[in-house]
Amino acid sequence: MTKSELIAQLAERFPQLVAKDADYAVKMILDAMTDALVRGDRIEIRGFGSFALNYRPPRVGRNPKSGEKVHVPEKYVPHFKAGKELRERVDIVQ
Repeated sequence: MTKSELIAQLAERFPQLVAKDADYAVKMILDAMTDALVRGDRIEIRGFGSFALNYRPPRVGRNPKSGEKVHVPEKYVPHFKAGKELRERVDIVQ
């Protein structure tokens, strides 16, 4: 599902919500989640899952085209861990 599909589904499910308001709500939620991760906080949505940052140390990689060694700097990457309820609901769908 894309962001625009989510906005359309919200507007359809809640007729009192104009599409512009649904768009604003989705953007606000995503911005708040992004800001929390930037601060280094963990996000937990019960029944859905949690978002946290994982640290990746610096390493020496290789350019696949030339085989040349390349220094890859350290970085933090977002990581999602599905909650128990989400894992169980997804497991049923086959």
